[in-house]
Amino acid sequence: MKGILGRKIGMTEKFTKDGKVIPVTVVEVEPNVITQIKTVETDGYNAIQLAIVDKKEKNATKAETGHAKKANVSPKRFLKEIRVESTEGYTLGSTIAADTFEVGEKVDVTGTSKGKGFTGVIKRHGQSRGPETHGSRYHRRPGSMGTMRPMRVLKGKKLAGHMGSETVTIQNLEIIEVCVEDNYILVSGNIPGPKQSLVLIRSAVKGGKAEPKEIIINKEETVVEEVKEEVVEATAETAETVETTEEAVVEETTTEE
Repeated sequence: MKGILGRKIGMTEKFTKDGKVIPVTVVEVEPNVITQIKTVETDGYNAIQLAIVDKKEKNATKAETGHAKKANVSPKRFLKEIRVESTEGYTLGSTIAADTFEVGEKVDVTGTSKGKGFTGVIKRHGQSRGPETHGSRYHRRPGSMGTMRPMRVLKGKKLAGHMGSETVTIQNLEIIEVCVEDNYILVSGNIPGPKQSLVLIRSAVKGGKAEPKEIIINKEETVVEEVKEEVVEATAETAETVETTEEAVVEETTTEE
């Protein structure tokens, strides 16, 4: 399994040569630094630790500073461990860029969903409201708390509380475009979290590799080229029509003389 940390920038769309529109999410992926390598011999499993975004040394703890110095890098704000089949090919302090993934590859994207604050049972769990008339006095309440005994709220009761701000994983998304120069990856569909939030892109657990779609790099340029071609064809047809008309006029004039 391979992965990379990035930031969700926003959403846009890409056009295929078949005329289809693909909604995509732009993920900024600056080079990830490998700050730790775990092996079966030392830790019982194979894994690598990725880190991004520099952190001022005065704001870092001694443990964070010492951990970063082992990889000969500055302290980082975000760290994430990823399981791998083998640690061969990974070196401490090296970087992983956007080209770790290929176009058409299936991935799972993990992020933190948007927080909705403290909400009631209707918004949080989709429960129905009570009657609003005939002196009901019961409109948006959570309902019965359970049986008479054991005189407490049973575990699992759906009540009001904090909604959102949870770790969510969207599976089997497709890599539409990879750009190493500008450090971004385009992922099909939407991914959890607000803009500028941290996301983790990993190889899909259940998916494989799809056929890469032929994407139009810039739709406006293509449209302009098509319009130019149509104008050239129309101009050519007009010129042929004018030449035919002139020939007909010359023939009529010759006949009359």
